[in-house]
Amino acid sequence: MCVKQIPDPALPGELDADNTLKRDGKLILDESDSYGVEMALQLVTAAGGGAVSLVSMAPNEEVSGLRTALAMGAEKAVLVSDPSLAGADALTTAKVLAGAVSKSGDFDLVIAGTESSDGYTGTVPEQIAEVLGLPSVTFAKSIAVDGSTVKVERQTEAGYDEVTCPLPAVVSVTAGVVEPRYPSFKGIMAAKSKPVENVTAADLGIEAASWAQSITNVEDAPAREAGEIIEDDGETFNKIVEFLDNLKVI
Repeated sequence: MCVKQIPDPALPGELDADNTLKRDGKLILDESDSYGVEMALQLVTAAGGGAVSLVSMAPNEEVSGLRTALAMGAEKAVLVSDPSLAGADALTTAKVLAGAVSKSGDFDLVIAGTESSDGYTGTVPEQIAEVLGLPSVTFAKSIAVDGSTVKVERQTEAGYDEVTCPLPAVVSVTAGVVEPRYPSFKGIMAAKSKPVENVTAADLGIEAASWAQSITNVEDAPAREAGEIIEDDGETFNKIVEFLDNLKVI
């Protein structure tokens, strides 16, 4: 299970000198990934065996978010923490996570959230699949494993598609499709002793510096302008139609 640890969205975000999001303090489990963790745990229960392993990339060997997922029931984690990964783009992240997945041992299924709450690229799971050479299914609202096959209900605007593909595979889970469990006190205590392996980019055979993105400038969004107030004189609808026509929405 690929999980991201992010700054608490309830707190004001801050930027470092290089215009990247400051990640110096405690990081929490991205809520969008908690749905994937829950889905993975349910699959293990349905299978009657197996384990959920976590992979993550975060600075300063931060594990607070990982401990939350471990308290939910995951068994172990691999954390990639390396200063050379600062400013990593989506492709770099995918290569790092794919390397961490391979390092974590044998696996049947890689699950990820559809997109992170602080990045919103929505491309990392598919890139992981490409790097690993595996089939990819996106926007899963339900997952079932049948022998060497995974069956996914893939959410669409019109409902859902039924998709079947061989294992191993990479599946990204849509937020809100399951109710993530709250870690119990017993789970929280157990998580403190569960293994988290810390590795660097070099340990994975990755040289990330040349792929890092650079943000040259950040500006405040322009202040919202006041709207135009139109007094209804019985013919106001013509002005509304004209306004919408100028916006090319009718």
